[in-house]
Amino acid sequence: MNPLLRWIGLLIAAFLALQLFFVARIALMLVVHPESTTFQRSEAWRLAREHGELRWRQQWVPYAQISDNLKRAVIASEDDDFVNHDGVEWEAIEKAWQKNAKAEELAARRALQARPAKRPPKIVGGSTISQQLAKNLFLSGERTLLRKGQEFVLTMLLEHILGKQRILEIYLNSVEWGEGVFGAEAAAQHYYRKTASKLSAYEAARLAVMLPRPKYFEKVPRSGYLSSRASTIVARMRDAELP
Repeated sequence: MNPLLRWIGLLIAAFLALQLFFVARIALMLVVHPESTTFQRSEAWRLAREHGELRWRQQWVPYAQISDNLKRAVIASEDDDFVNHDGVEWEAIEKAWQKNAKAEELAARRALQARPAKRPPKIVGGSTISQQLAKNLFLSGERTLLRKGQEFVLTMLLEHILGKQRILEIYLNSVEWGEGVFGAEAAAQHYYRKTASKLSAYEAARLAVMLPRPKYFEKVPRSGYLSSRASTIVARMRDAELP
């Protein structure tokens, strides 16, 4: 056999073996809660390295013990068509790519004019809750086409194997809500000294608004943006459909 064809065959076999591994891991999540995600392990290592100790708060709670207010707030804020799409919002991704392309073009133009921007161009995401979970569970934070392609595959596997309710349950129990704070129960206890089942609509909305930048908003609890955006999310929560 041609050596090149042999290498191509080995690469295809390795790729298929990796996908089968992911299928098995995801299928196991139907009955076993994931102890940690790739993102959490990365953060644990960073915290231990920077602080000399592991600062970690997380407590798994079943779907029924998470306030519907928080479920609706997160859907309204992060992915308002969560129950209807197949895991990927192609239109949202296209809009995000267009916005990012314009931001990078503006930054390049400023550089040519010797007028550097005060901050690097903001990268806008178009990820659904399912995509965010796929990335956090299994992938690194690097931005490459290969990693994005694997994210799409994992997202489809999550959608077809687990279903919407289990995806939302795992997401709410593992997403970051501050420095070493992971999951709804830890976030509710950390910010409001109550369980995740007792969160009010406004408290839930504030937590949902924190999600894109949790460590930043943890340091600025009186942020005007956080308050105004939370009020907007409260108004949208009544239209958020739960799985």
